[in-house]
Amino acid sequence: MQNPRLAARYAKSLMDIALEQGTLDSIYKDMQGINQTCKSSSEFVALMKSPIVKADKKNSILEALFTGKVDAVTTAFMKLIIEKGREFFLPEIASSFISLYKAHNKINDVTLTTAHALDEQMQQQLVGHIQSQFQGMSVELTTKVDESLIGGFTLEANNNLFDASISRDLKDIKKQFLKNLYIPDIR
Repeated sequence: MQNPRLAARYAKSLMDIALEQGTLDSIYKDMQGINQTCKSSSEFVALMKSPIVKADKKNSILEALFTGKVDAVTTAFMKLIIEKGREFFLPEIASSFISLYKAHNKINDVTLTTAHALDEQMQQQLVGHIQSQFQGMSVELTTKVDESLIGGFTLEANNNLFDASISRDLKDIKKQFLKNLYIPDIR
């Protein structure tokens, strides 16, 4: 059961505390780590969502995992979430906080998918070009390789998709041939 409204409220509260105490970057790194832990360990997520495991046991597990590795504010926040019975939403809260942080610092997530891996120099040129398109914002580039594109690339930014792939061009040509605009319909 997902609850984006609840996750956004908790993430906003954590963001306010982080801004007030000047630990925003530190807590952002902590939330990235928690988010990565949730993505990589289904057992951890199952443990947090389990109604059978008591709150004090969950607290001790979180202390064992994160003590000395995360900021004191993050530790206190996770204890509060468990105390309120909201640990079920920890992955959503972490994702929501990361989104708030990126919006606050004007960071755009851009996903580039190519048919073949790009070298570092080409990636840096692309980041420079993309940043020139988004004035006043920085770009966080994620690259993927998808051989089904055949050639070209797809670029996803701000929920917009720019598809300059060979496979899309071939599909467009196929549609044109199937439609066959050059033969008039005679009846």
